[in-house]
Amino acid sequence: MMRIFYCLAVWCLALSTGFAAESRVVRLHAAGSLRAAVTDISKAFSQVYGVSVEATFGGSGLLADRLAAGEGGDVFASADMGNPERLTRAGKAGPTVLFARNHLCAILRPGLTATAATLLATLLDPSVKLATSTPKSDPGGDYAWAMFQKADAERPGSRATLEGKALKIGNVPGSLAIPPSAANAVAWLFREKRADIFISYCSGGSAVAADLPGITVIPLPQQLAITADYGLTILKGANQDEAAQLALFILSPIGQKILSDHGFDAPLLP
Repeated sequence: MMRIFYCLAVWCLALSTGFAAESRVVRLHAAGSLRAAVTDISKAFSQVYGVSVEATFGGSGLLADRLAAGEGGDVFASADMGNPERLTRAGKAGPTVLFARNHLCAILRPGLTATAATLLATLLDPSVKLATSTPKSDPGGDYAWAMFQKADAERPGSRATLEGKALKIGNVPGSLAIPPSAANAVAWLFREKRADIFISYCSGGSAVAADLPGITVIPLPQQLAITADYGLTILKGANQDEAAQLALFILSPIGQKILSDHGFDAPLLP
């Protein structure tokens, strides 16, 4: 029933705005954490429909800002619900639907050890360097800050300590920019000794490990756990036929299975 509801929501949006002239390219703006999954989804989609996917990846907050300012796009797949809903409220997009979930993990550099039970103490250790994505521009940073708030309930003062020591990465003022040549941002931080722990999505652990063997991925303990809801919307003025096809494909069992294979919770799988 949930799958039917989401599919109808996306399809009704396409019908409400009318189909544009036929195009063989669909423009997808997607959260950076979706890069591997979206690449595979795009290949599968193109094989089925013969339509190319032009994907743009980045922090969901920054992508939403660009789309709100008029950058052309067809489908927006965000690492949160808030940014696509912001476009909906501004009249820039149709309804936002949940298409995936993720969770936060702590990724530890090679040689550093901790367990879920000792993680908070390790994070608070003055000698341990902590890094996160940048809040507001990237939901990954917002989720990390939400975890810091939970930590405060466990150990008063933790929030201020963690926020104060966290190195924020991103392409915005006040953040550390990762060199474009870096194959993986977290692996680069560890190699450059800029961080010992990075708070990130659990789904990204395998990519870090592929670039830098020896890292450890620790799911956050229950008292600190954060769930990330990912939202999908079709942009107004988009190539509606192809946009609706891609959105439905992401919500379909094929798209959901690919998301699951990449470590996401796929809420529409049976």
